[in-house]
Amino acid sequence: MVEALTRIQHGWHHDPFEWLGVHPGRPGYKVRAFMPSAESVELDGVGPMSRYEGTDTFEINISKAQKENLPHHYRLNWIEKGSNEACTVVSPYSFQPILSDFDLGLFSAGTHLHVYRFLGARLRIIDGIEGCLFAVWAPNVKRVSVVGDFNGWHGLRHPMRNRGGSGVWELFIPGLQASDNYKFELRTQSDEILQKTDPYARSMGLRPDTISKIASSDNYQWNDGDWLNRRRQWKWLNEPMSIYEVHSGSWRRHEDGSFLSYTELADQLIPYVKKLGYTHIEFLPFTEHPLDESWGYQVSGYYSPTSRHGSADELRSLIDTAHQNGIGIILDWVPAHFPRDEFALARFTGEACYEYGDPNKGEHLDWGTLIFNYSRNEVRNFLVANAVFWIEEFHIDGLRVDAVASMLYLDYSREHGQWSPNAYGGREHLEAIDFLRNLNNVVHAEFPGVVTLAEESTDWPMVSRPTDGGGLGFSMKWNMGWMHDTLNYAQTDPLYRRFHQNQLTFSQLYAYSENFVLPLSHDEVVHMKRSMLDKMPGDVWQKFANLRVLYAYHYAHPGKKLLFMGGEFGQWEEWSEGRQLDWEISGMDKHAGMYNMLCDLNAHYRDNPALHTYDFDAQGFQWVSCDDVNNSVLAFIRRSDYEAVVCVFNFTPNTLQDYTIGVPEAGTYKEIFNSDTAWYGGSDVSNSGKMDSIEQKEHGFDHALTITIPPLAGVFIQKEKV
Repeated sequence: MVEALTRIQHGWHHDPFEWLGVHPGRPGYKVRAFMPSAESVELDGVGPMSRYEGTDTFEINISKAQKENLPHHYRLNWIEKGSNEACTVVSPYSFQPILSDFDLGLFSAGTHLHVYRFLGARLRIIDGIEGCLFAVWAPNVKRVSVVGDFNGWHGLRHPMRNRGGSGVWELFIPGLQASDNYKFELRTQSDEILQKTDPYARSMGLRPDTISKIASSDNYQWNDGDWLNRRRQWKWLNEPMSIYEVHSGSWRRHEDGSFLSYTELADQLIPYVKKLGYTHIEFLPFTEHPLDESWGYQVSGYYSPTSRHGSADELRSLIDTAHQNGIGIILDWVPAHFPRDEFALARFTGEACYEYGDPNKGEHLDWGTLIFNYSRNEVRNFLVANAVFWIEEFHIDGLRVDAVASMLYLDYSREHGQWSPNAYGGREHLEAIDFLRNLNNVVHAEFPGVVTLAEESTDWPMVSRPTDGGGLGFSMKWNMGWMHDTLNYAQTDPLYRRFHQNQLTFSQLYAYSENFVLPLSHDEVVHMKRSMLDKMPGDVWQKFANLRVLYAYHYAHPGKKLLFMGGEFGQWEEWSEGRQLDWEISGMDKHAGMYNMLCDLNAHYRDNPALHTYDFDAQGFQWVSCDDVNNSVLAFIRRSDYEAVVCVFNFTPNTLQDYTIGVPEAGTYKEIFNSDTAWYGGSDVSNSGKMDSIEQKEHGFDHALTITIPPLAGVFIQKEKV
């Protein structure tokens, strides 16, 4: 008894339920409570409890008859030291274990897709009593307690029950409510005292606050049933997909510089994107993060929407509004690494827990972050269940998985001696590869129509091929090679582009090896890389014309499309997370023209099957001319089963009159898009009216057209239907 009392008093007891609560005594029963802030304590309806001398433990002996009349969940009344405040609560130590062995077993095996439903802090009604069930995975520590405003952040007030080999600790605390603040206090094997945010917290305080908050029960009433039904049937391989990439903190702000709420984003962003014609919005991570400058990529709350913009239900409403307007939502998701912040996942138990202990595997040298331990079942479960959480609880339509390349290689950004080979002597990170395959298998099996997109910058094979054939299982992969080559070409002075035409043609050698997204993302308009418009060479007129032809080429090239916010109207300034876009110029002159063109490009891409049906298949593409380097002209055909569009590009500032191109069929053709029109801010050189083909062998075809190609422009030409 003395040992147990000492362990409780000093916070060493691994299972306080063995001592606290109701236990057989001699004679009758003993009821014990540990109340370090209490002046005096009484067992409600029975009488005052006695303090063990020199301790904060109170005890009362009761008879068998009193025990039979005592409520199973008895109440304690006490007077607080100093304030003399009278307090009362149902004892947390009157409850039996709540988490099932079945759930704990699945979690230990790494296969519980809904582990977030019992780990963390969940409002529950148990035996008719309202309160909050806390549960946390913290293996190999001496004690875990719940601390918060409700107990003066005292680590000995609410020690938790250890659930054995699972490494999980649990405690139901009656009387707590939504928005109550809490953390977990851990006593490590080395007797270090740590206070940690809840890894499964559904809500967190606004930075620089690092507290976890009890989230309200999920009661949001969704209105996107039609969207979800269509999503399950969505044939994304052959459907249009154009993505508007958004950083929610800097798309638009209030006049005082404060953030828009999720509700305001729903009111302003969704109509804007709908008018532009994009099919999806991809948000930079809106999971909780402490540092604005990280853009959300250094995540401290994987299960918590950032409080910068409001509540979880307000985020649900934003997504719901998008779905009701025909717009999908993609979350930028970060399973590759996490920050070293002491309050969060880093060394969660005082030693490596979520991360590898080996610094050769556990640290990102470039980013100063830590790498998840993909060999640990509970860590893999944390991440896979997190993907399920966002899809199931927030109706997310896709996950863009950040920094996949860093996960695939043990020697990623490491010198000799800074990494250790795998069991077969190779550089492949086998555990991470297995994690990614499992992630994709789960997402695609459980949520038909939800897509996963890999940011993978190397030549790793079959990233977007099924796992049963040796692939990683992603739906799509960002085409970083296309992006680098295309932007390098676009930034080259037109005078010298004839020496670099291979930068545009090379992509066709690998364009169908993966299901590619063509990204013009946030990474290309920061860190002194300049905005998309400012990258372009020449005077102001040429900069706009160069950007217009680049976007036209972007939409004509096989692959799904992605553009970062601000690019749609030609933002001059490089993007900064600390301020909103330059909206004051968005409606001016050529900026308005750029916006008009993006609206029309999205419409053509969305409505013309030739431009999207075979984004991932070589049968949807055919060269017309790729070798006219002296004129820097490219021409190719995009096809569906029933339509064809001839796409012609002039990457010089010279108008090309009477230019002959081969066409696949005889007939009457019409210009359906021209990036040089006055409506887009161009010089309005065009092919007006109808154009009849002539019987002439050209570019390997039996028929040809003679056209005008405007300066620094792209034109789309299509045969009229008879």
